[in-house]
Amino acid sequence: MLYTLHFLLAIIVILALALLFSNDKKKIRPRIILQLMMIEAALSYFLLHSSGGTKLVSGISGFFETILKFAAQGSDFVFGGMANQGLAFIFLGVLCPIIFISALIGIMQHWRILPLFIRVVGTLLSKVNGMGKLESFNAISTLILGQSENFIAYKGILGDLSSRRIYTMAATAMSTVSLSIVGAYMSMIDARYVVAALLLNMFSTFIVISIINPASDEDQQQEIALEKLHEKQTFFEMLGEYILAGFKVAMIIMAMLIGFIALISAINAVFSSVFGISFQQLLGYVFYPFAWLIGIPASEALQAGSIMATKLVSNEFVAMIELKKVAAEFSPRGLGILSVFLVSFANFASIGIVAGAIKGLNEKQGNIVSRFGWKLVYGSTLVSLLSATFAGLFL
Repeated sequence: MLYTLHFLLAIIVILALALLFSNDKKKIRPRIILQLMMIEAALSYFLLHSSGGTKLVSGISGFFETILKFAAQGSDFVFGGMANQGLAFIFLGVLCPIIFISALIGIMQHWRILPLFIRVVGTLLSKVNGMGKLESFNAISTLILGQSENFIAYKGILGDLSSRRIYTMAATAMSTVSLSIVGAYMSMIDARYVVAALLLNMFSTFIVISIINPASDEDQQQEIALEKLHEKQTFFEMLGEYILAGFKVAMIIMAMLIGFIALISAINAVFSSVFGISFQQLLGYVFYPFAWLIGIPASEALQAGSIMATKLVSNEFVAMIELKKVAAEFSPRGLGILSVFLVSFANFASIGIVAGAIKGLNEKQGNIVSRFGWKLVYGSTLVSLLSATFAGLFL
């Protein structure tokens, strides 16, 4: 009963925060939002509480564990078994598998398996989320193709989209994660929370966007001719392209980890010497109310708040590394809620990534995304809070 009341309080606060920055409150459709919340609650129960959901999650995590083992064989061949000696875990065990998973995604793209899946699931989603087919297709393609790579699939129509639709597509990209790095997450946090977050984030995104950026009649009536989700290439052209794309993503993440962790360490040292408290501890106090709000026990909320803030100012990888160090200090409930919160691209660095990806395809639309920067981070953070809140209902 107490958890239920806490859940209702969190929902009210999160929805109110979304309403605070709504583009057009008159166009918000409460029925659609309620419908999406009921679906998300059912998904939370199925994935985190039911025996059927547990078996499904175990099957998916087992699949990724197998993929990670295959990926490790490639890494071991190049790096001479360093991983088996426990050396360079983040690079070999977390980043290198991204290359192999990216190659698998490319193969499924080439064989038209993923484009078909995106269209079928996107069409079904459009019938329940109150949005157009474009937004629904984008929610699925972002999840599969990646935060920045996804926009290449829509390069032929970006210039025709309204700023409202551009915001929705960018917000979706920041509120979800790519399948190519799911394996990396599973090497740092419990796989079942990663799988749950993938689906919960999608519906949380629909809910928050339906409030912050409700669909206009004009956009709903506009027919968009979607481009094919792949270009015509030979099999080996495609394979080489996706392998290199996976390598590029892994190197970008590595560079960001080196830079952000070094920067945070330096800032922590300065704050500790001047104020007697680290920068991350200070941020923990700022996020403490939100950690408690989404259901993390009060005794753990301060430390959780620090990790949540780390995700926002750096990225989810840095935050997961921090969580991995102190995971034993959290209760199963606190660990689960915090883990779900961390699985998304909601951070300041993502603004540049998404805006840069769109700007490379259409400069005008890329500039529009840049102007949306603060609002994108705000909305995507609310998505993470909402997903974590639903997870806490059944943990």
